[in-house]
Amino acid sequence: MSAVSPFLDDGERATVEESLALLRDRSPAQAAQCEAALERLSRSAALVGDFPSIVEKSSDTLIDLLCRVPEYDLDMHIPTKAVLGNAYLLVKINFFKGLGYALEGIAAPADLMERVQNEAGQSIYTKLAEELFLAIVTDPNERRNVKVHAARELFHIWEHRLDAEIDDFAPLLESAWHARNRINSAYGTLLGATETFRLVTEDCSPEVLEFFGRDGMTADESAAFEEFLFNMTSEELATLRRAMQQQHVSAASPAWAADVLGRQIEDLEHSHEIDPMALYRSYNRRQLAADFRMMSGAPGPRRTAEGYLMVYLLDQQ
Repeated sequence: MSAVSPFLDDGERATVEESLALLRDRSPAQAAQCEAALERLSRSAALVGDFPSIVEKSSDTLIDLLCRVPEYDLDMHIPTKAVLGNAYLLVKINFFKGLGYALEGIAAPADLMERVQNEAGQSIYTKLAEELFLAIVTDPNERRNVKVHAARELFHIWEHRLDAEIDDFAPLLESAWHARNRINSAYGTLLGATETFRLVTEDCSPEVLEFFGRDGMTADESAAFEEFLFNMTSEELATLRRAMQQQHVSAASPAWAADVLGRQIEDLEHSHEIDPMALYRSYNRRQLAADFRMMSGAPGPRRTAEGYLMVYLLDQQ
């Protein structure tokens, strides 16, 4: 196993080896499928590693380009190594998801299932962070110094794709996402106090909570944090608050919210399950809403909560 997986870190390798050993014992056919998927992942890693260094090229020129191109044109300008690296990351995510499905089929021990899910989660969070930096770099209204710092973070991810994980370059984001992924929204009066307290109990970094609880926070930052807490857009929260007033509802429930909004609530779907993909969908839904407001001039936050936090951190560099 070690000979074909030098791109895995020690924790990933130990988890994969233990998982495959259990699968070989209980389901040889599933083990063979997972081993074949691991071999494909290994070939993908080798392809990424075969490309020359990005930083050896004119990094200042590329940074300037990234800071100028619009988001819809970005794919035509990023280095090929970055494109392949993103594909590799998706292959890695799918490998760990597939490994989790295989273990679920043989009723593997809960602790091993959680370790596999955590490894998938780390890669999903790494992809999320990359998308967040890209959103900052391509924001036409963002300050130049922030965009440059975001571009350099992207360079780090692209250059060290095989061993770069979110805890290396964005630990505060990982802390926020890790904690949010382990709580469900209570809704209630839609003030967010219960949800914020639950973030504390799930060891969300105090720096994250201090940022969103500081004096002088803007209305858009507060609205973006509410979106993060409730896994909804500001427009959906406004709809719920109007419905609460009109229907004289003192405390909202997830089922009631789903009925008012006419869609399934993510927290209902995964009420007893840690699912990093649910958070990925939440981020993209909120980012899409922010992009629409920016383009249309509609009121509301122009970034996600994670975006406001990261812009603040980048501006401090």
